[in-house]
Amino acid sequence: MEKARSIGAELVKSLRSLTGAGFVDCKNVLTETDGDLEKAVELMRKKGLARAQKKANREAREGLIYSYIHAGGRIGVLLEINCETDFVARTSEFQELAKNISMHIAASNPLYVKREMLPPELIAKEKEIYREQLISIDKPQAVKEKIISGKLEKYYKDVCLLEQPFIKDPSKNISSIIEEEVLRLGENIALKRFVRYQLGE
Repeated sequence: MEKARSIGAELVKSLRSLTGAGFVDCKNVLTETDGDLEKAVELMRKKGLARAQKKANREAREGLIYSYIHAGGRIGVLLEINCETDFVARTSEFQELAKNISMHIAASNPLYVKREMLPPELIAKEKEIYREQLISIDKPQAVKEKIISGKLEKYYKDVCLLEQPFIKDPSKNISSIIEEEVLRLGENIALKRFVRYQLGE
C-alpha cells in the first residue's frame, strides 16, 4: 500500500513534465522504479530512445519549409523539416521545433545536416591536416591515429547540424531534441536540408 501511495498523480505529473510521455507509460515506469523519479527519468529516456529509433525507419514525406530571419535581417535560414503527416506538420509543437532548429542554424552556422553528407575529399583533407600537426610529436603511429580519430569526431560536432550542441540547452544535441519530439508527436521527423544566408558573405 505504501508503494501505491508514493506513486500518486503528482509524481506521475512530474515525470510527464520531464519526459513528455503519456500518463500510463509514466505510471508503469514509476512502478518499475519503486517511485524513484530520477531512475524513472533515466529508464524513460532509454525506452524512449528505442521507440524513436523504430520510428526513424518510417517515411517522412510531409512537413514544411521554414524561414527564419535573424539579426535585423542580416542572417536568414531556410529549413526543410519532414514528418509523416500534414496534421503533425501544422501543430504548434512541430513548428516550434522548426523555429528552434532554424535559430540554432543562424547562430551556429553548421555546414552539413549529418556526417554522411561530408564529401570524402574533405574528410581526407582534414585528416591530412591533423597528421601534419602531429609530425613533431613523438608517439607511436597507432596513438597518432587515435588522436586523429578524436579530432575528426570533434570536427563532425563542429560542422554537422545533428551533432552540434543545441544553443538553448548545450547538454543536448540537435539529434536528441528531434528524438524528444518524435516521442511527443508519435511520428518520424527528419531534417532534409537547409540554407543559411548571411549579409556580406
